[in-house]
Amino acid sequence: MWQRLQTLYLAVATGLVVALFFSVKAFALGPQGVHAEEYTYVQNFPYAVLLGVITLLQLIAVFTFNFRVFQMRTATLSAILLVALQAWLVFDWCTCADGLVFKYTAIFPIVAVILDALAIRLIVRDQLLVESITRLRSRKKNHR
Repeated sequence: MWQRLQTLYLAVATGLVVALFFSVKAFALGPQGVHAEEYTYVQNFPYAVLLGVITLLQLIAVFTFNFRVFQMRTATLSAILLVALQAWLVFDWCTCADGLVFKYTAIFPIVAVILDALAIRLIVRDQLLVESITRLRSRKKNHR
């Protein structure tokens, strides 16, 4: 399981998503540039629900390595939801107040999308290899 590159990609992407639960999304600057208030991802209930669903999908994708098609579909759905989360963060950034500064964790979803896309590509490659070998074996069996 862990020797497969796609599993490692999915595990790192899962780690990035889980890190968002414990991270600060943004902070407000007070007078003279001091941190007045911090905003986390889980303070906003819709963010917390979306992160929970994405984390669940990522964990399912990591541990269903025996079912490549299902693994590919859950990773794809997770990537779509991560793109939605990233779009929501960009919208929040565009509409935020002047004193609000976003942290580097705001780019974690797009990095996780890239890792999911790489994993999906490798899962598809493995599935095509398995299908071609199965086809060759059945053809060889029918010729005997």
